[in-house]
Order: sequence, then C-alpha cells, then structure tokens
Amino acid sequence: MARAFNKDEIAEFFARLQKQIPAPQTELQSVNPFTLLVAVVLSAQATDKSVNKATEPLFKIADTPQKMAALGEAKLTDYIKTIGLFRNKAKNVIALSKLLLERHRGTVPRTREELQALPGAGRKTANVVLNVAFGEKTIAVDTHIFRVCNRTNLAPGKDVLAVELALEKKVPEHFKLHAHHWLILHGRYTCTARKPFCPTCVVRDLCRFKDKTQEVAPKKPVAVRMAGRARR
Repeated sequence: MARAFNKDEIAEFFARLQKQIPAPQTELQSVNPFTLLVAVVLSAQATDKSVNKATEPLFKIADTPQKMAALGEAKLTDYIKTIGLFRNKAKNVIALSKLLLERHRGTVPRTREELQALPGAGRKTANVVLNVAFGEKTIAVDTHIFRVCNRTNLAPGKDVLAVELALEKKVPEHFKLHAHHWLILHGRYTCTARKPFCPTCVVRDLCRFKDKTQEVAPKKPVAVRMAGRARR
C-alpha cells in the first residue's frame, strides 16, 4: 500500500499547482450564475469544448430562466444536439428553468441542497456552481480529479464522494477555493488517463504512482495557455 501524504506534502502539492497556474478558472463559458448552472448540467458525459460550442449561440438568446423556459424544449434541443444525451438534458434544463421561476423567483439558489433539488443537477454540479458563481470553498470531484487523487494517493477513495470528503479534510484552508480547478486541469492536461506526462509533472516527486511514464508533455503546457487567457 502506498504511503499516505503528510500535511507538509499536501501543502507542497498544492503550492506547486498554484505556482503553475496562480488563478485557475473553469473552462466552461458562462455569463451569469444561471448560464453556469446550465453549462455544468450540459457538461455531464461531454467535453467542455463541445458544451461551449453549443452554448455560445444559445446564451445570446437565452441567458435567464425566463428566456430559457420561453425558448422551449424543442428549440433548445436544436441548439444542444451536438452534445451527448441532448434530449434528456434539454428536458432537464427547461424543467430547472421553470423550477427556478416557481420556487426561487428566477435566481440560482446558494445552498447545495436547493441546487441538488433541480432537475439534472447532482452534487458535483452544485459544488461547481457554489464555487465558481458564489466563491464557496467547495470541491467538485469529476473523473479527472477522482483519477488524480487515487493515482497520486493524495486523497484516495472508492467513489467520488469519498474522494471529495477526503479532500475536504486534507486540503489546507487557503488552497480550498481553487483546489478543484487545479486538480481538474492537472488531470486534463498532465495526469491524463492513458499516458500521464510524468517527466514534466510539477508534483512527480510527491506522487505515489508506481508506473510513471516517459511521455513528454505537449509543447504548450496548460500553465502557459491559462496564463495567456487570464491576461486577455
């Protein structure tokens, strides 16, 4: 069994990720809490890139629950038909838009329980919205974060909830706001599923992964791309 991280190693792990990407951001495009909620619901089993491509024209005409509900399920389906599970997602987005109008006066609620009660919005969706839209120190665990935490042994767990709860306990308070962004970007661009780019990984000496690869990272690392985006 791999040795567990101690407090100093955990702090160093996140300090290095922070140095690489000082101000991480979600790659899902949105203009307000409502469009963020919709984007996250649409992103289930889909890439952020595919969601952004579909929502760019959609959010120009439907950026509020009122406009989305008025758009209707059939027309919404036409906008998101390039995204996986689009029919069910269209049904959920229209339903959650109506529920926001009926129960929350058209505003996105700020509690996990209320967010999870919306159609298509699970715990991960709620955590992302709370973190990105409202600045809460929540940690949303997706497949990338689940992989990174188990592979490195940073916060191993049998399921996403177990990993989330482990991270809540282990991540130092001053790193929690951006913790899930650092981990998801690390998993998306460095600690990839099939062939992680171990030689250029900033936490490679802390990582407990036994089968480190000799793969070289892409020419333009994520830190450079994200820094460039932040400056624009």
